[in-house]
Amino acid sequence: MQDVALRAKLQSLLQQHRDLDTAITSLEQSGTGDQLQLRRLKKMKLDLKDKIQKIENMLIPDIIA
Repeated sequence: MQDVALRAKLQSLLQQHRDLDTAITSLEQSGTGDQLQLRRLKKMKLDLKDKIQKIENMLIPDIIA
C-alpha cells in the first residue's frame, strides 16, 4: 500500500476507535448497558488498536541503531 492510502486508512481506524470509546463510555455511565454488548465493543476497540499499530509500524521506518 502507498503511504497516502495507509494514512487515510489510519485516520479512518482512529476515528472508529474514538467512536467506540465514546460508545463504551456512554454505556458504562448509563448503567443500562448490556454487559455482553459492552464486552463486544471493547473487543472491537482492541482489534482496532491492533490494526492501528500495524499501520503505524508500516509508516514508521525501522531505524537500526
